[in-house]
Amino acid sequence: MYLTAEKKTEIFNEFGNAAADTGSAEGQIALFTFRIKHLTGHLKQNKKDLSTMRSLVRLVGKRRKLLDYLKKKDIERYREIIKKLGLRK
Repeated sequence: MYLTAEKKTEIFNEFGNAAADTGSAEGQIALFTFRIKHLTGHLKQNKKDLSTMRSLVRLVGKRRKLLDYLKKKDIERYREIIKKLGLRK
């Protein structure tokens, strides 16, 4: 399994307010980004895996919605998470 409980805790510690704060927008965006990177690597090896492709597209959409929400609510937090994760846009 690529995403262990320890890895999730590490992601939420780094990007969320605390390890227990799993619902923060920044923590969720960071978690989605980690999963997107993993699925992208998988799809480079397995080009015909259409179910993974669908999952990847759904994750990207979820992350985009959270980023739009964060941009609307607090532009400074949005800019900070974009900078930390190295996302385009």
